[in-house]
Amino acid sequence: MIEDNIRILRQAARITSDEDKIDDNIWCIVAGNVGLIDDIAYKAIASKNSVKILFREHVVLKEGKLSKKFDFIMLYGNSRKIEEFGRVSISKGGAFIKVSHFYLNEGSKLMAFVAPDDTIRDSVSVIEKSRIPFAILQESQTTGFIDVDINDDVKLPGFIKSALKPFYNANEVVLSTILISVENDEDVEKVQSIATSNKIFVIDFKDIITED
Repeated sequence: MIEDNIRILRQAARITSDEDKIDDNIWCIVAGNVGLIDDIAYKAIASKNSVKILFREHVVLKEGKLSKKFDFIMLYGNSRKIEEFGRVSISKGGAFIKVSHFYLNEGSKLMAFVAPDDTIRDSVSVIEKSRIPFAILQESQTTGFIDVDINDDVKLPGFIKSALKPFYNANEVVLSTILISVENDEDVEKVQSIATSNKIFVIDFKDIITED
């Protein structure tokens, strides 16, 4: 059953948590503001090919008159370097999760979600109410600043928008990244549909092809 698999995965994650003793290649996802992701991207580029950037996304979510802006990046490479990036990410308020080959070797159907925390929680609730067997393996939330601004199509003078921006940004948006495992093949598309309909960015690990 999936509960037994998850227990084994979590136990293995605890045993191998000290990745700086292991020279292996792993994946990670870092989410946060543009400045943080710029810094992580620079470190990856400067890592002398020990860490590859698989992709980077700049996301703008429009909700009413406001836009929520954030970036995230997915990396693959040397576990020592990625652990270093993780410490930097967390210290600067970013969300960080890592995925070793162990997770994939167990045959789990893995997906990562990236979105504002309230959206993630609402979608997880819908998945649970749909009686889809799944489990949350990892989760991480930002503690740093996510940019919130007034939409460009709102007709206000620029100086008023500038004056209002600190007010909107005072209501800080928490960004979440979670790693989930879905038990049944036939439920994967259902989970993806629920997530994407709520404007969640979904990473399906079966679509990730990396050359070691």
